[in-house]
Amino acid sequence: MSQICLVTGASRGIGNAIAIELATKGYTVIGTGTSIASAEKVTNDLRATGAEGRGAVLEVNDSEQVESLIKDITDEFGPISVLVNNAGVTEDNLLMRMKPSQWERTLNTNLASVFALTKLCLKGMTKARYGRIINLSSVVGATGNAGQTNYAASKAGLIGFTKSLALEIASRGITVNAVAPGFIDTDMTSALPENQRTKLLEAIPLARLGRAEDISKAVAFLVSDDASYITGQVLHVNGGMHMSS
Repeated sequence: MSQICLVTGASRGIGNAIAIELATKGYTVIGTGTSIASAEKVTNDLRATGAEGRGAVLEVNDSEQVESLIKDITDEFGPISVLVNNAGVTEDNLLMRMKPSQWERTLNTNLASVFALTKLCLKGMTKARYGRIINLSSVVGATGNAGQTNYAASKAGLIGFTKSLALEIASRGITVNAVAPGFIDTDMTSALPENQRTKLLEAIPLARLGRAEDISKAVAFLVSDDASYITGQVLHVNGGMHMSS
C-alpha cells in the first residue's frame, strides 16, 4: 500500500511539479487547487503518471474546508503520512504603502494555514509513529527583500515553525524540514522585462533561474527513506545566491 501524500497548491508551478514527482515515485497524491478547474487539472496530471490520487478543491484559509478535506482523504485513501505545505501567495508592496489586507492575506495563507493543516495531519502521523512534513519557504525568508515584508515574514516564520515542530515530534518518528527555493522559472518570472531578468540572473552564481523540477526533486529526497535522519533543516535550492552556514 502506497503512502498517502497531500500537496497544497498543486495545480501549477512548483506545487504541480512536486505532486507529479511524488506520484511517479509511487505515492498516492492528493493535490489541491482553489477552483474546480484547477483541481480537475491536478487529477488529469496525476492520471497521466499512472499513479493513484486526485485533485481536490481547497481554500487553505477556510478551516471548515481544511477539516472536511482531511476527513475525506482519510476515509477514501487512509491517513496522510506525507504533507507538503506549498500553497502561498504574494501581495507585494512597500511597507509604507501596504494595506492591512495585503499583510493579513499573505500571513494567513503562507503561515497560519500551515499551522491548521499540519495540526490536523499530525493526528494520524503520531498514531502511526511515522510522517514526513515539508514546508516550502523561500530564499527571501533568509535574506529579506524590499517590497516583500509580508512575504519574507511569512517565509521566515515557516523556518521557525519547521525547526520548533521538528523538536516537538521527532520522538514520534516524524521528520519536519523546509525547502527554500530561490528564483524559479515560472509564469511570474517569465513575464519580467528583459532588463529585470538580466539583473536577476547576475545575482545568481549559477547564472540561471531554477526549474520547478529542481525543487520537486529536493522535496522527494526529504520525504524518502534516504532522508530519515534529517529533521529540522532548511534545504536552500537557489543557485548559490544565498549560502547558509
